[in-house]
Amino acid sequence: MEADGALDPVALERELRAAVAADERRERENDAKLRAVRQRVPSYEEFRNIVLASHLKPLEKKDKMGKRRNVLWNPCAAHAKAPQASDVEIPQELDQLPRTSAEFYRDWRRCLKSRKEKYQLLLELGGKALGRIFQADLGFGLLGEFLTVLAENVCHEDRDAILQILQSLSGTKRFGLNVDLLSEPEKESSRDLFRKLRSMSRDYWTTGQPSSPASCEAEREAHVMDSSLQKEAEEERIVVELMKCYQVN
Repeated sequence: MEADGALDPVALERELRAAVAADERRERENDAKLRAVRQRVPSYEEFRNIVLASHLKPLEKKDKMGKRRNVLWNPCAAHAKAPQASDVEIPQELDQLPRTSAEFYRDWRRCLKSRKEKYQLLLELGGKALGRIFQADLGFGLLGEFLTVLAENVCHEDRDAILQILQSLSGTKRFGLNVDLLSEPEKESSRDLFRKLRSMSRDYWTTGQPSSPASCEAEREAHVMDSSLQKEAEEERIVVELMKCYQVN
């Protein structure tokens, strides 16, 4: 909506296109799931690959024969050859952060080449934006990829932001089903992530807090210690609740 209260037709068209694309992707993935079930694929990995490749179309005869055409079959490969300014910066191809699930899915698959870049995108968006983007549906396979990326790159400075991301994702629809569909490597990444988060919490509260000088008053020391213990207990409670949501023992 513009400043004068009028509707912005460009923004409306962009949102409509994103919604249509999200609906098409959801329908395409559901069809792929049903097809995989009918084929009775022998393993979860094959089932997952069929769903992830649901956007691919078989070549037709006219595509394989005739005049040779200079077609760039993988347009994203051209960007990969360009030197990156930093491993943790979001690529220049992303002129703005995604605002819908369709835009996120497109950027996540096509523009981000490394897990460092994907990790940075998750941090840039934050838990609140991710919860809004995926409120209706978290695309098949994305949760496992998020957990893997977070587990590999988590650091103490990002701990609070990651907890907010995990909390927001746990509130998306069909979250329990997405957890059930995690592969074994993805479940191990989830366990590894929570091990690191709990370890960071313990390290911070046991060694990260500055010790009080000997001249400090005993009452002040007691107050600081009590506040620290309360915050530590609250953070531990949040982590434990999230571990239950993500089915981490």
